[in-house]
Amino acid sequence: MYKDELITHIQALKRQRNAVIVAHNYQIDDVQEIADVVGDSFALSKYCAACPQEVIVFCGVHFMAESAKILSPQKTVLLPEIHAGCPMADMVTAQDVKDMKKLHPDAAVVCYINTSADVKAECDICCTSSNAIAVIQSLKEKDIIFVPDKNLGNYISKKIPEKRMILWDGFCITHHRVDAEDIKKAKTLHSDALILVHPECRPEVVELADFVGSTKQIIDYATASKESKFIIGTEMGVLVRLKKDNPEKTFYLLSQGLICPNMKKTKLESVYNALKEMEYVIELDKGILLKARISLDRMLEVS
Repeated sequence: MYKDELITHIQALKRQRNAVIVAHNYQIDDVQEIADVVGDSFALSKYCAACPQEVIVFCGVHFMAESAKILSPQKTVLLPEIHAGCPMADMVTAQDVKDMKKLHPDAAVVCYINTSADVKAECDICCTSSNAIAVIQSLKEKDIIFVPDKNLGNYISKKIPEKRMILWDGFCITHHRVDAEDIKKAKTLHSDALILVHPECRPEVVELADFVGSTKQIIDYATASKESKFIIGTEMGVLVRLKKDNPEKTFYLLSQGLICPNMKKTKLESVYNALKEMEYVIELDKGILLKARISLDRMLEVS
């Protein structure tokens, strides 16, 4: 089918299925354009829990669809590309967390949202890149086990030196591949541009940035800023929103390596097939779902 025809079919199926389509900021342009809402993973999950539709088509990766299911257990959650995973989330397992807790029995356990439901079920509280500092400041424990992103954990440790961060050796393969040389090259090419990076980047990259924040915080900062040129240090999909919201401003990607292959797996055809065939349905063990829900609810209480 041609693109316009495909979109028409998607919209018809969406109405027929009483569905909502949500897309992460890192999805391809076409998918972002047909989504009802575009945003970061947890904001989308909260939106899905509050919206009236019974079917959620989550254009993202596996852990994101799981989070939506955790917050909306009575709804049908579809992941259009079942093999769209997150390498960072796969770097830690529930057993890894159990082993860490045995080594550090007095520590609080915090998991980044980029984890599986099984891992969330073993943790005390969850966090996002936006609220991680607030979440960890809310804990009475001095020792904090933090999984899986060592780069985000390092960033937090510098902001809250009174806490002892026990970091898992995980990372986002997309953000981690950016290095200090990329910043220096970008600054040489665009000396009048501000550098905005995600805290999933390496510490040496974060140190050279003008602003560090989550995807949403980067979008909000660039939109509110009086400056007109920005070097963006997060996944390239965010440029869709930035350019749409700020047509008068100029955005450069910090590195051509800032592309997540898993986020790019979802196409318009994927969304169409998901609605047509009602695939792929996200199912979670009830016990895991309930335990994982506790870590998300505790985060919501803080933020």
